[in-house]
Amino acid sequence: MINITENIVKTTNIPVTVKTRLGWDEENKNIVEVAERLQDAGIKAITIHGRTKMQLFKGSADWTLIGEVKNNPRMKIPVFGNGDITSPEGAKEAFEKYGVDGIMIGRATIGRPWIFKEIREFLDTGDIMEPLTLPEKVDLAKVHLKKSIEIKGEPRGVYEMRRHFSYYFKGLPEFKEMRIKLLTSLDIREIYNLLDLIS
Repeated sequence: MINITENIVKTTNIPVTVKTRLGWDEENKNIVEVAERLQDAGIKAITIHGRTKMQLFKGSADWTLIGEVKNNPRMKIPVFGNGDITSPEGAKEAFEKYGVDGIMIGRATIGRPWIFKEIREFLDTGDIMEPLTLPEKVDLAKVHLKKSIEIKGEPRGVYEMRRHFSYYFKGLPEFKEMRIKLLTSLDIREIYNLLDLIS
């Protein structure tokens, strides 16, 4: 890992960052040493996911070692934390308790891209953002679909939106039939029409 990173840093003028985990498994959580060595290799920032490679996404993220890396006096580069941030309160705790320079959010954004706005408002004001209305969610889903297709093309952009749709409208009564249609159609016009029917 260090050799690969050193070679990448040497062959580019672009700032190199690394995202990694705490270590291989429970017996080999060596992120404090690894972070120092990656910094010495020339990276400009590091993001640490609070699980080991063997955990995948099981169990809870352990932020204590992320905090150790951030509070290591040898570390001079920004340290970002990742893992299990699903709420504005969780984001605030990551900053206040572990001192990270930033957070990365993954799975909590699925079908909820407004989580970033929720977090920003909470960090700035201490207030919880009002929940989005159903028409607002529909409008956002349309923009999301449009952007997904622009960036990834067809049909991949449509395929990748499917799991988002399930979460955008989770909990709607009598939604099962509409959900199945949204998750099976590849006809973009039909999908937009289905979204119109939701609101």
